[in-house]
Amino acid sequence: MTFAEKLKSIRKQAGMSQEKLAEKLGVSRQAVTKWETDAGIPDIENIMAISALFDLSIDELLSNEKGTKKPTKYLFESVTEYDIDEPKRYDMKFGGAKKFLLSGYEGEKIRVRLVSNTLSTLLSDFKVKIDDIRKRIDVDVNRRNGVSEATAKEEVSIIVQIPSQYISKIECAVNAETVEIRSLECESIELNVKTPNIVLEDISGTVEVDCNLDMDVICHSLDGEVAINQISATSKIHIPNDAVFTAITKGIGTNISYEKDGRQVERFDTPDANNAIELNGIKSELIICTDSESNL
Repeated sequence: MTFAEKLKSIRKQAGMSQEKLAEKLGVSRQAVTKWETDAGIPDIENIMAISALFDLSIDELLSNEKGTKKPTKYLFESVTEYDIDEPKRYDMKFGGAKKFLLSGYEGEKIRVRLVSNTLSTLLSDFKVKIDDIRKRIDVDVNRRNGVSEATAKEEVSIIVQIPSQYISKIECAVNAETVEIRSLECESIELNVKTPNIVLEDISGTVEVDCNLDMDVICHSLDGEVAINQISATSKIHIPNDAVFTAITKGIGTNISYEKDGRQVERFDTPDANNAIELNGIKSELIICTDSESNL
């Protein structure tokens, strides 16, 4: 279990919200969100404060934390690869997962890894199907042997790598506790997701997120457009302090507000900026946040 998973687990066991934990530690709620989504690690003073608050030793808190954001080895793993030799559009449907990570890399194959530390029947219970249809790659993950979506969401994570030189557009559907999109440069990425947590890092192009759950979107960098499409939801997007962007609202009853260091402030976007944050939908709110102590 990583530090992020451990912190979230002990907080919930204590019946404590992220806001309450942040209050007790004297930090912003955004900081707690980053720690629980593997987007950052507390400094030593906050590690000591968490240790004292939950009556756990520092060794217990960090015993399985190796200093990286993601474990690299799993007890059980299934890998499916397919050679790519030209730019493609990717249409991918993954169903349920505990965590989903999509990234570009310098290679020649699309690589889909299903990993778990608990599900010993992973190889027989899941089948990855990759179809090459002209200029399009279709990827589907099918569950077998009666495995439920709930089991997939509790025990299986999905890691997908796509050759950076062969990406045009991406459409991706997944239902996961955390969705991470990293190191991608393409025309557009459309995410049809059910998730409370999204991490975006080193993305160039348009990212469109269709999700009707309240979300925390951690945007480590902004190079293009991030569009949030929601119905009757309230979400937050955390951006770097130095990000220059214009904010756009579309739809019916949508509203964008702004926060700095957890306090509501006047709008601080820049009209006609090249980068954009857009909210579209019905009766939804998006809060754009920055934090002076942020490590985004």
